[in-house]
Amino acid sequence: MSLFVVIIAGILSGIAASLGVGGGGVLILYFSMFSSIKPENARGINLLFFIPIAFISTIIHAKNNLTETKLAVKIALPALFSAAAGAFISFNINANILSKIFAGALIFAAFKEFFEKGK
Repeated sequence: MSLFVVIIAGILSGIAASLGVGGGGVLILYFSMFSSIKPENARGINLLFFIPIAFISTIIHAKNNLTETKLAVKIALPALFSAAAGAFISFNINANILSKIFAGALIFAAFKEFFEKGK
């Protein structure tokens, strides 16, 4: 895998993540199509990638008054428990099945975005 492809994947993932439209999806697609990294390792790398991107994006969005802190706090606790449950499930489910579930979710999201009227 060339350094150029890695850099392009990082740029596209960072842009998508900062826009809130799924930089992790771009990164997982990159790992699936252009690298020999196992899906479970790709998910771990994706989670690590998300930390600095989320930090920087949150600061920028907060400066532009695009965050709702009270809502975020309400969502955070259930999200933490769900993240733990999701990690547990991901360790106990076949990676091939998990990849198919992820692909299905991406296809569903793409169709939803494609056919949804602008708001």
